[in-house]
Amino acid sequence: MSDNVIKFQRPKKPKPPRQVPPWLRKLIVVAVIILAFAAAYGYFSLTGQSGMSPAGL
Repeated sequence: MSDNVIKFQRPKKPKPPRQVPPWLRKLIVVAVIILAFAAAYGYFSLTGQSGMSPAGL
């Protein structure tokens, strides 16, 4: 008999999205910038290109 009864339940509260702390976001940005400069330095030091000379010389 209880199969035909509707059970009313409160809807579950949705979880708020995870928030990254501001200090961690700044740290990630600084780390990415440093890694980009390090990658550029490594590329130009390994290939021997200066990047400052005019093309064709």
